[in-house]
Formats: sequence, structure tokens, C-alpha cells
Amino acid sequence: MSDSVLAAIIAGTATLSASLLQLRSASLRNAVTRGSGPASRRKSQLQRLILLGIVAGAAVAGFALSQWLSEGERSAQAALQRELLARVAESSRAAGQVEQTRSDVRAEIEGDYRRRLGAEGIVVTATVGACHPATTAAADGGAASANAADAGAPPARPCTESEASPVVLCATIPANATVTEVGLFSRPAEAQTPWDASRFQPGQESDQARFADKYSEGTTEADTRQVCQGFAHWSTAHARSVRVVFHYSLT
Repeated sequence: MSDSVLAAIIAGTATLSASLLQLRSASLRNAVTRGSGPASRRKSQLQRLILLGIVAGAAVAGFALSQWLSEGERSAQAALQRELLARVAESSRAAGQVEQTRSDVRAEIEGDYRRRLGAEGIVVTATVGACHPATTAAADGGAASANAADAGAPPARPCTESEASPVVLCATIPANATVTEVGLFSRPAEAQTPWDASRFQPGQESDQARFADKYSEGTTEADTRQVCQGFAHWSTAHARSVRVVFHYSLT
């Protein structure tokens, strides 16, 4: 039971009690002063009716007051609930806007980084060892091996390009990127020649080394894909260092 209803009940009860006490007092006074004649009884009944009317009016007024107070409380609660819901909705919108702004800023930063990386180029390096040609078994087996040991080991024969083990150098780029240039560089592993002075063209053969005629592209995974460049080295004299720079632009 709310406080307003309880207060209305208490007020009605007090009014009813006071009215009953007044009715009892009036009845006693009339009985003492005027006796028990018909006129006195009619007057006493009239007073009782008036008092009952006052009591009924007080009860109706108390009930109406309690309803009015309850309605006021319900209206206040409804207004408070609407205000709370409005604030929650506003907070949700603000949180959504902050998250959207954060996502936009992150996407912009990542886009700038990818564009800058594409302009500078993704560098992939590798070191390819010297080629080791396959040896053929002599027809007479152990005897030929013994003769070769007596005569001294013959010089190793050179490799051919078909015997070279190709190396593939790959880089991961954004799926919506367009490859603009692939820089190809190779030099002997022990050399200190600047990379700019060791540039190759696609398909060019130099010092028993060759890059593939063109790069290849792998399948797209999520929002990235791979681009790869093949390289072959068949020199038996030394190893080679290889450097590939993949440049791209974002569409």
C-alpha cells in the first residue's frame, strides 16, 4: 500500500471516528434535555442522517483523494521512466557514434598505412645456395670409383638451368590492391654491391641466375591475397642473395 493511500485511510478513519463521537454526544444531550418524545426522536434521526451523510461524504472524499494522489504518483513514475528510457537511448546513440567514429578512424589509419606501404614497397629477401649437380653411377661400380680415387677427383660438372631448384618469394597485399611494379634484385651472397646496381629485368639471365618472366598471384583470402615471384640459380660457384620489392596502389 502506497503512502498516499495509507494517509487517506488514516484521515478518513479519524473523520469517521470524530463524527461518531459527535453523534453519540448529541444523542446523549438530546435524551437528557428533551426526553423521548416523537419530536425529539425525529430530530435525533435527522441528526443521524446528517452525520451519516457527512461520514459518507468523508469516505468518498478520502477515496477520491487517495485516487488523485495515486494517479499523481503513477504520472510521476511514468514521467521518470520515460526520462530514464530517453537517457538510455541517448547513451546508446552516443556509444554507437563513438564506436562508429573509432571504426572510421581505425579504417582511415589502416588505409593510410597500406597506401604508404604500397608506395614504399614490400621487401622480400632470400639467400639461394650454390647448385649441386647430380652425379651418375659408373658402369663398373666400385672399380670405377677406385680408379677415380687413384687418379684424383675430377672437377664437378656445372649445373644446367633445368637442374636448378626454383625459389618463390611471396608478399601479402590487400585484396583490392593493384600491383604497379615489381623490383627484382640479385647479387652474389658475399658481394657488397648496392642493390640498385644489381637489378634484373623479368626473364633476364645473368651470372647463371634468372627471374621468372612475370609474377603470379594467389587466391584471395579474407581481405588479402599473395603475389609471388619465381627465381632460379644454377651456379655451382657461389650462393646468391635475392631481393624482390612489390609495389602496389589501392583502388
